[in-house]
Amino acid sequence: MILVHVDHDRGAVDAVSLQALTLARCLDSDVQAVIMGGAEFAPELGEYGASIVHVAEHPGLTDYAPQATARAIVGLINSLAPTAVLGAGTARGNEVLAHVAAMTDLPFAADCTEITLGSPVRVTRARWGGNLLEESTVITTTLFATVFAHAIPAVQSPAAGAVSAFTPELSPADLAVVIIERAGAASAGVTLAEAKVVVSGGRGMGGPESFSLLEDLAGLLGGTVGCSRVVTSAGWRPHAEQVGQTGTKIAPDLYIACGISGATQHLAGCKNSKTLIAINTDPDAPIMQIADYAIVGDVHAVLPQVIALTRAATGA
Repeated sequence: MILVHVDHDRGAVDAVSLQALTLARCLDSDVQAVIMGGAEFAPELGEYGASIVHVAEHPGLTDYAPQATARAIVGLINSLAPTAVLGAGTARGNEVLAHVAAMTDLPFAADCTEITLGSPVRVTRARWGGNLLEESTVITTTLFATVFAHAIPAVQSPAAGAVSAFTPELSPADLAVVIIERAGAASAGVTLAEAKVVVSGGRGMGGPESFSLLEDLAGLLGGTVGCSRVVTSAGWRPHAEQVGQTGTKIAPDLYIACGISGATQHLAGCKNSKTLIAINTDPDAPIMQIADYAIVGDVHAVLPQVIALTRAATGA
């Protein structure tokens, strides 16, 4: 049996957790999920192959609490004895599984793109943000691994999704790290991680005022705005919009990179885009080499034309 830790946040299941469920089904026909609260998500998890959804119910698990979550999972592992425990290859998913591994004194393989169970277990891991694939063997009695974001598309395969509630035994130390407050305005509209269209800007935009062009184009295409790390470092846009290894890894249908040279860290975040269009004055910029369509030119001259043509095509 494979146990999958499913993360959720503010009313939505993490998309990478659904990808982990999909990979789990490739390893074993018996796939079960564990989630902290969130019994209402059981039907959705059943659609992605979870025969049983183990719901941890505890007053300390009303929001993200990494060590407490790990302790709950360890308790479930002791009773279920799964062959493997998978999770999402996200900052939160990796943190939780790292705690689980530490508590059980077993190895942990993060950001896997392929897994072959056996003795030993063989995994392929994404390193350097996916720019390098590492093949490794893992000597362990129970595999703990996370699935690299967007390496495997989430595919439905309906199962029962039956709810099995349990109350984990948590100590005050387990609850030492919890979210007690969220500051800042809530995001509106489609989020960067789930957007089908992302229009991003880099240093080549020249300043924060030029991002109004990206907002106009993103609005016409039903997408959202992203940016490179240098833009957030300069304070032009918030970190929540950063695409890259230290930002958000995305897999939109269309990614338009405007004035972005394409540092390795940025490419790690957008390499899974289905179609990538790059606009840059430098024809030899790294991002131009991997783009499906490359436009050599100044974004301030090109974007107004693209916006005008898009308005005409959409009738907006």
